[in-house]
Amino acid sequence: MARNSFRGSKYKAEANHDGDFGCTLKELRSLMELRGADGLQRIQECYGDVQGLCSRLKSSPIEGLSGHSDDIARRKEEFGKNFIPPKKPKTFLQLVWEALQDVTLIILEVAAIISLGLSFYKPPDAEREFCGRAAGAVEDEGEAEAGWIEGAAILLSVICVVLVTAFNDWSKEKQFRGLQSRIEQEQRFNVVRAGQVIQIPVAEIVVGDIAQVKYGDLLPADGVLIQGNDLKIDESSLTGESDHVKKTLDQDPMLLSGTHVMEGSGKILVTAVGVNSQTGIIFTLLGGGEDDDDDNEEKKEEKEKKKREKEEKKRENERKKKEKKKNKKQDGRDKKKDKDGGTVEMDPLNSDDGEEEEKKTKLPKKEKSVLQGKLTKLAVQIGKAGLFMSAITVIILVVLFLVDTFWVQGLPWIKDCTPIYIQFFVKFFIIGVTVLVVAVPEGLPLAVTISLAYSVKKMMKDNNLVRHLDACETMGNATAICSDKTGTLTTNRMTVVQVYIADRHYRKVPEPDLIPGKIMNLLTTGISVNCAYTSKIMPPEKDGGLPRQVGNKTECALLGFSLDLRKDYQMIRNEYPEEKLFKVYTFNSVRKSMSTVLKNCDGSYRMFSKGASEILLKKCCKILTASGDAKAFKPRDREDIVKNVIEPMASEGLRTICLAYRDFDLSDGEPDWDDETDILTGLTCICVVGIEDPVRPEVPDAIKKCQRAGITVRMVTGDNINTARAIATKCGIINPGDDFLCIEGKEFNRRIHNQLGEIEQERLDKIWPKLRVLARSSPTDKHTLVKGIIDSTIVEQRQVVAVTGDGTNDGPALKKADVGFAMGIAGTDVAKEASDIILTDDNFSSIVKAVMWGRNVYDSISKFLQFQLTVNVVAVIVAFTGACITQDSPLKAVQMLWVNLIMDTFASLALATEPPTEALLLRKPYGRNKPLISRTMMKNILGHAVYQLTIIFTLLFAGEQIFDIDSGRNSPLHAPPSEHYTIVFNTFVMMQLFNEINARKIHGERNVFEGIFNNLIFCTIVFGTFVIQIIIVQFGGKPFSCVGLTIDQWLWCVFLGFGCLLWGQLVTTIPTSRLKFLMTAGHGTQKEEIPEEELEEMEDLDEIDHAEMELKRGQILWCRGLNRIQTQIRVVNAFRDSMSPYEGLETPESRSSIHNFMSHPEFNIGDSEPAIPLIDDTDPEEDAPTKRNTIPPPLPPILSSPNQNNNASDNRGFHHNKNLAKTILPPTPGSPLHSLETSL
Repeated sequence: MARNSFRGSKYKAEANHDGDFGCTLKELRSLMELRGADGLQRIQECYGDVQGLCSRLKSSPIEGLSGHSDDIARRKEEFGKNFIPPKKPKTFLQLVWEALQDVTLIILEVAAIISLGLSFYKPPDAEREFCGRAAGAVEDEGEAEAGWIEGAAILLSVICVVLVTAFNDWSKEKQFRGLQSRIEQEQRFNVVRAGQVIQIPVAEIVVGDIAQVKYGDLLPADGVLIQGNDLKIDESSLTGESDHVKKTLDQDPMLLSGTHVMEGSGKILVTAVGVNSQTGIIFTLLGGGEDDDDDNEEKKEEKEKKKREKEEKKRENERKKKEKKKNKKQDGRDKKKDKDGGTVEMDPLNSDDGEEEEKKTKLPKKEKSVLQGKLTKLAVQIGKAGLFMSAITVIILVVLFLVDTFWVQGLPWIKDCTPIYIQFFVKFFIIGVTVLVVAVPEGLPLAVTISLAYSVKKMMKDNNLVRHLDACETMGNATAICSDKTGTLTTNRMTVVQVYIADRHYRKVPEPDLIPGKIMNLLTTGISVNCAYTSKIMPPEKDGGLPRQVGNKTECALLGFSLDLRKDYQMIRNEYPEEKLFKVYTFNSVRKSMSTVLKNCDGSYRMFSKGASEILLKKCCKILTASGDAKAFKPRDREDIVKNVIEPMASEGLRTICLAYRDFDLSDGEPDWDDETDILTGLTCICVVGIEDPVRPEVPDAIKKCQRAGITVRMVTGDNINTARAIATKCGIINPGDDFLCIEGKEFNRRIHNQLGEIEQERLDKIWPKLRVLARSSPTDKHTLVKGIIDSTIVEQRQVVAVTGDGTNDGPALKKADVGFAMGIAGTDVAKEASDIILTDDNFSSIVKAVMWGRNVYDSISKFLQFQLTVNVVAVIVAFTGACITQDSPLKAVQMLWVNLIMDTFASLALATEPPTEALLLRKPYGRNKPLISRTMMKNILGHAVYQLTIIFTLLFAGEQIFDIDSGRNSPLHAPPSEHYTIVFNTFVMMQLFNEINARKIHGERNVFEGIFNNLIFCTIVFGTFVIQIIIVQFGGKPFSCVGLTIDQWLWCVFLGFGCLLWGQLVTTIPTSRLKFLMTAGHGTQKEEIPEEELEEMEDLDEIDHAEMELKRGQILWCRGLNRIQTQIRVVNAFRDSMSPYEGLETPESRSSIHNFMSHPEFNIGDSEPAIPLIDDTDPEEDAPTKRNTIPPPLPPILSSPNQNNNASDNRGFHHNKNLAKTILPPTPGSPLHSLETSL
């Protein structure tokens, strides 16, 4: 508390800045390892008090350090820098090695090496012709000698692929580090140097600095408290304790780096920085920052903790299983109760315990995003198909060869010929592998990474600093944005424009001589002392500019008001320095007010308060009049002021603040300062001010864009409802005549809680679709709203919610949201830590840019997929049929690898870097379950494949007649390349090039060239590929199996390629709606497809494959389904036993809530008929291995198959129940059954 701060003579001890320091690094390190009372005791024993420690470190609690560069340098040398070295990045060679681990590449390398080895073996010439037709007929020695070229070329192309992959990874890593360091550089901190408060980068803080800490800070170094007001710290990142720790001078003055200030303010003396601070020590133990993430040590601790929890859980499970086995011997009814007692496993549902929240924060944010989940799955499926095709290709080739050589030609197996035969087999194997290489779309993950990395880089220019890559893509699917008002929708430059003072309502700031002197003194002293000393008005940066506001903007508005009244607040602050403030009740979201107590010379006290007008006026019993005297302030007077002053101000969008004071007489004795409710009553109102915070000029337009794009914008603010409504109307969040809700936090809570005080999803679902403004809301309301919208199932598409926040208390909501935006300027460190994207300009229109980029990522991936799959289908079919018919793939291994390179790497670069257009904001968001490949895309893929295959096969089987050249089919081993096959290869590549332009549009647009020159990368790549193709064909020779072509032949190839564009127009004309048979593809893994054991294992991993939100959701749905079935079974049983239909049903209220569903585990199901077989009865030997089966849902005999499936019962039975229930008694509206039906 502030009164524990030093007073009197102690302050005389001036800082002496020379000579050696009075304590060593080791002493300070061991001091900071102590907590609470032990630390205090050590300080008193060794240094007398904190003042003694200050003088030993040659610092002064008021003046701070001198700030001389040599003094700072010496401190850095002596006590270390405030910098924790990050983990070394992977070197390029390590990345190359990782890229080499790819299975298909390894297979290719092996095959190429075998092929190389065999090509050097030359059988004796004499026996050459005995080895069969295919082996003979080689023109000359030179050609045979060139046999090694193919193997070498394959190896070379493998090296190319590896280098490109490694380079991509390397640049991605580099970008990410750049991003990380930018986030770190932006963090600055307030310190006192030479008596001035200045902001310095965190890395510049040294031991001995006096740092100012305030609400929302992330502490950058260890320190000892010198003076504090109401300081509460969240130390969970170091200790794992979630309770906030109160810091005072006389109990616990030790503050540790990496912890968060949750309330209050104060000054600390920095005692340890960098690797010597508590965070740094943990980092060093972990081996020098294992991860390039700031909160690494937390992760490690969390992992340990998770492991411990897991062990405990396992033991618990064992215990439960043993108990179950014992209990199985008891009779059925007991068994049921026991099983229901086992519901502990499903506790995560009951999120009122904050259990789920805890878990959410524990998971390191590294899970693959929804998109990456879908892609990985798709790539695996395509890969499997490719493997199957390539295996068949190899088998067919080998069988054809054996049949032809040993059966048709009837040759015996000659020992000398073995190497030649092996050479054939290796050739077949290589063809098989190249089919596989072309089939496996290894470019997919690459495309995602490139697209995301590119977007993230560009988003920096749009003032979006992305902390988690996948947030960028999730943002494209956002359906709702819950935005703060102050600073996001408004400019956050506040000014007092109206004031009610001395019985008069002034529409603009009055002249100072209109205000009685007594009131003026109270007003200016109150403003100066009762605003945080970190808030101040600075001179403008440019001449003629506006003065700069530093610190809390509302307080700056009040300080500006004091300056408008020609009173200098700094003079008053010099009179009452921060150390002289007797006690400060800092602002927090519960109090909604701030108060400061001064001790007068005669020992009495005076307290100044400021806060939300309607809240503070309720605590006033007097008001100052025009004469400067106080008169009684009755409830009726208050209603008058609310009606005539506060509401008119609020309806103009002004924020109303009440300023008041209270005197404590000596005669009443010393007040109990900890009893806040008693202290904050009987106030005297000085004035009510209206503060204007104008709407940002670009916001209404941005909100219109959001609404057009199918995104609902909601405003969640702590402000008065009238102010909020006025601002929301100005922004266009609400339009006159719309059907919408504007409610206050109190009313919101009343509507969503049931009689038992629990939140009901069903009640929430009635409110959120229409809710547009939530005023006077607390952070918990914000979190409840976000969670409610995310968990809601009333709309077919699951909502994807983005949230903006700036305060410490917004942390939970930011973490819960699908995408959390923190404010870069006004945001606290805690908010930034919890967020996914930081808005560097605090502007709402930047969020719209993020939506655009997010949608663009999704579309880029789809474009790439459309292109990639067309090539895959064509190349695989050509290689396969060609091999079967001509016993040789028309596209050679090296050619295939080149096609694969342009397809995968270059195309992903070209298509993934398309810039976003405004047109992206004209469509509704894709849902979470939208397949990657829509029907339209499937139509394009198959349509183009048909064209390309027709052309290729025509050329393959009739090309020699058309062009009048020698046929390239059935050529022997090591035969020279033929013109025929070169034309086939060249046409194939040309078709891909033109199809790449087609792939730029995926929604069936006609103009595929639109905006093509805006994307330089695309043009460069297409042109570059074309040039390289010319070089390969004309000069590639033997390694690429190519022969130079004539101009005529080239023109034909280009013309056939150009046909792709014309054919594309034809394909676009076919209406997709007619093609019902086309399937969509690329859905993410559905929850049901993952076995439970895997889910448990996945919880341990750093990387969760399909965003863990989906997993949680699956669990909730599963429980909900189970609950439904149980309720329905009870209904069915009730009917079957012809009891009264209402018996045995609880009221719908008590169970419709997901949240309280698990808090009443005593379902007495089937008491009327104990004969229902439980799943476990049918199979007693099997001890249910999965989590889900620990609570077997009892099913009626119709369903009592030994169903050990994770879904516990199939849907047919489920519907059966429903119908049974319906046929027996049609639910009349108002009957319990009807309300049950509706609540289900």
